[in-house]
Amino acid sequence: MNEVAFTIFGKDVAWYGIIVTLAIISVCATVYIKAPRRGIKTDDILDYFIFSIVFGIIGARLYYIVFDGLGSYVVTEGSVADRVLGTLYNCVAVWRGGIAIYGGVIAIILTVLVVSKIKKISPLKILDMAGHGALLGQAIGRWGNFVNAEAHGTQTDIFCRMGIKNIFGETVYYHPTFLYESLWNLCGFFVIMALLKAKKQKYDGQAFIWYVMWYGFGRMFIEGLRTDSLYIGSTGIRVSQLLAFCLFIGGVAVSVIMSVRMKKLSAVKASDNEEADAAIDKTISDDDKTVDESCDDTENGSVQNEEDSDK
Repeated sequence: MNEVAFTIFGKDVAWYGIIVTLAIISVCATVYIKAPRRGIKTDDILDYFIFSIVFGIIGARLYYIVFDGLGSYVVTEGSVADRVLGTLYNCVAVWRGGIAIYGGVIAIILTVLVVSKIKKISPLKILDMAGHGALLGQAIGRWGNFVNAEAHGTQTDIFCRMGIKNIFGETVYYHPTFLYESLWNLCGFFVIMALLKAKKQKYDGQAFIWYVMWYGFGRMFIEGLRTDSLYIGSTGIRVSQLLAFCLFIGGVAVSVIMSVRMKKLSAVKASDNEEADAAIDKTISDDDKTVDESCDDTENGSVQNEEDSDK
């Protein structure tokens, strides 16, 4: 497939850029639709979009550069000005390829925390919506890897294999890891949607934890098939696979802790309600007793008056 969708004013517009743009729009649309239901103004959401998109792209690029090896982006020849400008150009040249979704997610989370503090809005509510929308966006965005014939796995002969021609014109078949992750994320989007509709979310931040666990679990296995992974130095440890494992385990731990805490809170509330009901019953009982005694005194007074009258 041709990587270039069309040319405008002499500049090529790549399919990858179009697909990633659609992915970003899908995330924004999901959050925008959900915002009023969570009591958040749409004007505030637009501010989140502006800062999150900008810093998300920067974070995705920086993450890739750091683990890909900063040395390959540094220009060492020419004048000082040429070296500095050349290095900066290499770092920002995302059109040459090289972004990592984890870097974008981390940058967006930090952005949400800062903007939420300024606007005095619960960041957990924003992250709940963003996490759910991110699964849809990532499902769409992965098809950009298909267009570029990248981010594939090892060679295979399974039925859904991905055929890529090598420099000799031969077609070699690989695991379509982009497809695996796209389908996994899409399933996660609908699973979380079902949980939300069934009112299974018990506290702010829970939907985001579901996103972290779901994405981390799938990426942990899919990343092991890829041939273009970023590694931690020369350790042979895949950065994204390790991070996915940590996210999944961390998400499970937080989920368990919050579940226990919610049960304790429910027990305390139930105990407080029982004590309140007992206090109300006692008050009613005391009032009834007072009324009965008052009635008895009234009757005794009437009898006494009748006896005095007879005398």
